Amino acid sequence: MAQQNQGAAYYGKSISQFKGTLARGGVRPTMFQVDLTFPDGTTNDQADVIQKASMLCKGAAIPAGDVGVISVPFRGRQLKVAGDRVFAEWTLTVINDANFTVRKAMEKWSERIQNHNFALGETVLENYFQDLTVRQLDRDGLNLRTYKVFSAWPSAMSEISLDFGTTDTIEEYQVTFQYQFWHSSDANDVGTSGRVSDENVPNLDDLAKVTS
Repeated sequence: MAQQNQGAAYYGKSISQFKGTLARGGVRPTMFQVDLTFPDGTTNDQADVIQKASMLCKGAAIPAGDVGVISVPFRGRQLKVAGDRVFAEWTLTVINDANFTVRKAMEKWSERIQNHNFALGETVLENYFQDLTVRQLDRDGLNLRTYKVFSAWPSAMSEISLDFGTTDTIEEYQVTFQYQFWHSSDANDVGTSGRVSDENVPNLDDLAKVTS
C-alpha cells in the first residue's frame, strides 16, 4: 500500500500543476528580435538599417553550445573527458524588402572582407568583426533572455531564386555568420562566462595589448 501511495504521489501530477509550471504560457519561437550592427562604411544610414534589420530578420536561432569529447582508452573501456569548446555557425533568414536594405549592407560587408574582383580584403580584424544579438521575448514583447555573439562576420550569403512560376511568396535569403564565442544573460543572473553586462566583456584590442 505504501508503494502504491508513493507511486500515486509521483505520477499524480495534474494538468493544473502543469499549468502552474507554464504560468507565463511558455516561450514561443515566433517571439524574438535580432539586433545587427554593421561595419562603418557599409551603410549610408546605420541607425535606419539596424532598425529595419530587426524587423526583416524572420528567422534566427539561440546559438548552440558544444564541447568536444576526448575518449581515453583503459582496459577495453573508454573514459570520456571534456575536450575543447566549439562554436557552430549562426544563420539568419532575412526578408528582402524593395530597397534591398539589409542585402546591400551584407553585400558591402562581405566585399570588404574579400573583394569580388581582386584577391584583396580587410586586414584589420576589428574593421569587419561585429557583435550581434538575438533576444528571446515573452508574449508581451518583453525581453526574457539575451544571447550575444562576439566578433561575428558573414561567411556566406545565399542566392535569391527568381522564377516566373513562383507566386504568393516574398523573397528571402540566409546569411551565415562565423563568430568567436557567445554569452547569455537576463535580469536575474550574471550570465554565462560570469558576465553581468556587455560592458564587462573584454575588448579584443585590449587583449591584444596585454598579450603583445
